Amino acid sequence: MKIYPNKIKNEAQLEDLLSLPTSELVESMKKLKGDILILGVGGKIGPSLAKMAKRACEQAGIEKRVVGVSLFESDARRENLEQAGIETIHGDLLDRQFLDSLPQIKNVIFMAGMKFGSTENQAMTWAINSYLPALIADRFTKSRIVVFSTGCVYPLVPVSGGGCTEQDPLDPIGEYAQSCLGRERMFEYGSKKYGTPVLIVRLNYAVEMRYGVLVDIALKVFNKSPVDLTIGYANMMWQGDVNEVILRLFDYCGSPAEILNLTGPETVSLRWVAKRFGELFQTEPQFVGEESETAFLSNASRAHRLFGYPKVTLDQMIIWIASWIEQGQPLLNKPTHYEVRNGKF
Repeated sequence: MKIYPNKIKNEAQLEDLLSLPTSELVESMKKLKGDILILGVGGKIGPSLAKMAKRACEQAGIEKRVVGVSLFESDARRENLEQAGIETIHGDLLDRQFLDSLPQIKNVIFMAGMKFGSTENQAMTWAINSYLPALIADRFTKSRIVVFSTGCVYPLVPVSGGGCTEQDPLDPIGEYAQSCLGRERMFEYGSKKYGTPVLIVRLNYAVEMRYGVLVDIALKVFNKSPVDLTIGYANMMWQGDVNEVILRLFDYCGSPAEILNLTGPETVSLRWVAKRFGELFQTEPQFVGEESETAFLSNASRAHRLFGYPKVTLDQMIIWIASWIEQGQPLLNKPTHYEVRNGKF
């Protein structure tokens, strides 16, 4: 059993931990044929995902290109990836000429998406979340494609029901979630039309030290601000564990497209989370609102059967985050808006 440090001291150590490949992933990379192309690599998850892929290949003793495409928010982020051995390409995926210029690579991970600010810019939300997937599905017909989606395509469900499974009916709330269902439908269409092996991952929520539901709640407790319990329960998973599963999914792609929920095993009480942070910060958390009987919840039993339970536990994440915030370490300042029930992000 892996023993993790009691606290993460800086971003260098955090990035190392987030991109640390498991022995299972290393073995998977040995068997994977072809290079890896990550579309939308410049976001929150992309850099550590790309680095994990590269490190796994190096540990496997194989030569494999890992190529990341993004608009890149900063030159520093792009340079950091290149220093790790990842090839980077800067450009707008909505530009057809640029899209057509990209290399034809066997294994594609599609991560591009728009959530926050989607209510104020609905046309762009649909363009990135639905129109762009149609372009990608049409462009990479000879590839295997792993697609990032969201558990928000499911409806609010009773917290006592164990969460939505991959077979449950979809009923997305609000235009963001509707556009994400559009993303899925475009890849499903491309998979059927071209026979492209596709797997759609419905993820909620990835967590690390700089962002995520746990960080949102920790900051409120630390700053003595009230924690909103409008949504009283959530699922979550350590981002490093998310990265590992994503990179092992190529063998599970299919036509018609496969669907997989990805999150932690617990239906987590956010009131309990706030109280746990209160213990660590030695303060009494404040609350506003009351827990509803429903929440956005997913059942990831199939993923756990295929890949095992996440390596990093819920309480380990809480301890790390509390220490990170007490140290005054950097944050991404990108709230998840976990408390939103009407889909307006």
